Amino acid sequence: MALFITFEGGEGCGKSVQSKRLYRRLLKLTLPVLLTHEPGVTILGKKITHLLKWSRDINISPLAELLLFNASRAQLVMEVIRPELESGKIVICDRYADSTTAYQGYGRGLDLTIVDAINKVGTTGLIPDLTVLLDMPVGKGLYRKIGEKPDRFEQEDIAFHQRVREGYLKLAVAEPGRWLVVDAEKGKKEIADIIWRKVSRLL
Repeated sequence: MALFITFEGGEGCGKSVQSKRLYRRLLKLTLPVLLTHEPGVTILGKKITHLLKWSRDINISPLAELLLFNASRAQLVMEVIRPELESGKIVICDRYADSTTAYQGYGRGLDLTIVDAINKVGTTGLIPDLTVLLDMPVGKGLYRKIGEKPDRFEQEDIAFHQRVREGYLKLAVAEPGRWLVVDAEKGKKEIADIIWRKVSRLL
């Protein structure tokens, strides 16, 4: 059965780890599954990723960030996500439109109505069946990133990341049927088991 699952959360929350664990678990059950991530994967997405996360010589406005993320997302949905779902696969995506609402809407302070409208264009209305939010205190998440080269977003101040976290939690409250909020301070196995219980019910 086709199922669209996304992973969200602030810096250092463990999204990539948990999305990969779920992917491997589904593979072991010989279920048709694809793991992807934003904003990379497609050729266009990789170029936009470099521009958005690693550019040092240009100033990118919040509105330009919003549009660039959605340009990448539109390509990913058209080229990868929709075709795989239509073929009956389970698609797991590390970040999706909710990241843009949290980071560019709540974090950067863009008008949420505008963010929502542009996200709907970028996703062509495709909404996840399940969104897993790995939630943890901002300071602890950023501490996990120490030693790694920080991208443009990781370099933002604590207040920015706190707004992002609060934004995610507001989104989860607004759509409790779609969101699964998990305490990301728990052990990796415990988190994976919580996620699996939810996903297995959907399957």
